[in-house]
Amino acid sequence: MRQAEISRNTLETQVTVRLDLEGSGRGRFATGVPFLDHMLDQVARHGMIDLEVEARGDLHIDAHHTVEDIGITLGQALAKALGDKKGIRRYGHAYVPLDEALSRVVIDLSGRPGLVFSVDFTRALVGAFDVDLVREFFQGLVNHALMTVHIDNLRGDNAHHQAETVFKAFGRALRMAVEADERAAGSVPSTKGAL
Repeated sequence: MRQAEISRNTLETQVTVRLDLEGSGRGRFATGVPFLDHMLDQVARHGMIDLEVEARGDLHIDAHHTVEDIGITLGQALAKALGDKKGIRRYGHAYVPLDEALSRVVIDLSGRPGLVFSVDFTRALVGAFDVDLVREFFQGLVNHALMTVHIDNLRGDNAHHQAETVFKAFGRALRMAVEADERAAGSVPSTKGAL
C-alpha cells in the first residue's frame, strides 16, 4: 500500500508521522513550529504525497529537538512505506526557483545514509526559525530513510526563499524517486539485488 505510520516518543519529543506515497499532496501539520509546518506542506504538495505530522516537543528550550525528531520520524516512515523498493525509479532530481532563489536536490534511495548540504543562508533566522535546523531536519531524515541526498542552493538573497526552494525541490525529487518504473517490472533497481 506504500503507506506508513510511525510514532517516536522520547523525554524531549512526541512525534507521529503518517504518510501515503500514493497520495494527492494533502498535508496536515501541528508541530508547534509554524515555519516547519509551511516547509512540510511544500514537501507534501510538490511530492504528491499525503503527509500528516503531529509533534509536541520541548519548545521552551528551542526547536532543535522537535525539528530533528520530525526528520527522524519522517525518515522511518518513508523507509517503511517503500518496503523492499521493488519497481521504483530510485533516483530523483529537481531544480526549483522562487523569485531570485534557485535550489537543486538530487536523491538516491540507495539504502545508505548520506547528506551533502550546501546552503549558505543569507540570515540566521526566518521569523523565529533558526535556519541551522534545516540541515538538522534533513540529516535526521536521510539517516533513518537510508537515502543519499545532495542539496544545493545555487543562488538566493532571501533566506525564506532559499529554504522554500530546498523543500519544494526535495518534494519534487522524492516524487520522482519513489514513483513506479513500469520498465523495471517489479525488480530492485540495483546490481546488488537489494537496496
